[in-house]
Amino acid sequence: MEEINAAYGLTGAQALGSIDDAQLPNVLPPDGAALRDDVLRDLIGLNGTKFGCGVALCGACTVHLDGIPRRSCVMPVSATAGHSITTIEGVGATDTGKRVQQAWLDLEVIQCGYCQSGQIMAAAALLAKIPAPTDTDIDQALSGNICRCGTYPRIREAIKQAARKPATAKREG
Repeated sequence: MEEINAAYGLTGAQALGSIDDAQLPNVLPPDGAALRDDVLRDLIGLNGTKFGCGVALCGACTVHLDGIPRRSCVMPVSATAGHSITTIEGVGATDTGKRVQQAWLDLEVIQCGYCQSGQIMAAAALLAKIPAPTDTDIDQALSGNICRCGTYPRIREAIKQAARKPATAKREG
């Protein structure tokens, strides 16, 4: 951790909570640091959360903050203190996330794949909240996630398939 602090000129400490159920060392990212680029990617090395627009309009950077989907590209690190963050790397540890990821594979949802981590994160949050969503629920939950390849019909089917699979007793987040 000292090497990271030195490389970024970091001093002091700020509790970042946990990411994917791992407690993080206390670090102080640069002023104005955004969760996605400055922390997830640069400090921790989690590259699954993508950068799309940088202004929270496309959804490629979606993570869960205490189980709620949030755009990490505009989320200041200070907003994460004491909260649990789940990324695409960790969502498969939840029953819902695992079912969503499997449905994505079963139905070959991915075309170029760039937006899919955000789509999966939004879908997992939806199913954790509404286990049997309607088409309207799906449309509303994923309305801020853009897919340039137009895989929306396969995304909707994958969510429906994941909803039909029986859940096992496991933590959601």
